[in-house]
Amino acid sequence: MTKKELSLEQGEELLKVLKVRFEKNMNRHKGFEWGEIQARLAENPEKLWSLNEMEKTEGEPDVVGFDEEKNEYIFMDCSAESPKGRRSVCYDQEALESRKKHKPENSAINMATYMGIELLTEEQYRELQKLGNFDIKTSSWVQTPTDIRELGGALFCDFRFGHVFVYHNGADSYYAVRGFRGSLRI
Repeated sequence: MTKKELSLEQGEELLKVLKVRFEKNMNRHKGFEWGEIQARLAENPEKLWSLNEMEKTEGEPDVVGFDEEKNEYIFMDCSAESPKGRRSVCYDQEALESRKKHKPENSAINMATYMGIELLTEEQYRELQKLGNFDIKTSSWVQTPTDIRELGGALFCDFRFGHVFVYHNGADSYYAVRGFRGSLRI
């Protein structure tokens, strides 16, 4: 297992990218101050590592909210389409193991766990869509309720015709245009 920490240079480079994105998209986080977020990231190097994983897989993470109750900033993938480096994956490990032929390389849950992030819930996905139009050509797995998953299904969302659509599929399915979006709390 590798240490989930960036070198000083990697951390500085990522912070520059995040700051530029933050300043370019103030509509996503009105009233927030970058300095406060950067200070929080400095205190949590493992979270900076997770953001780097989101960035490396082309998720374009950005601050989209603040949980007053938990005193946490919320980052989400804000790439226009489902992150390219996280597509063609089935839903979870059980689904991956159940495929007999043409297995994908990984699953959304496995990748998210490794990255230290969580798949968006349907509610979070809908909130994200209020900040822009995401997944107009792709789709993203979302957290699936246990009762659906126990029956072999999983949920995914996309944005078409000005609306968020929630669909179901076999958890073992995977497509070149379906990935997943994640969230990270700091």
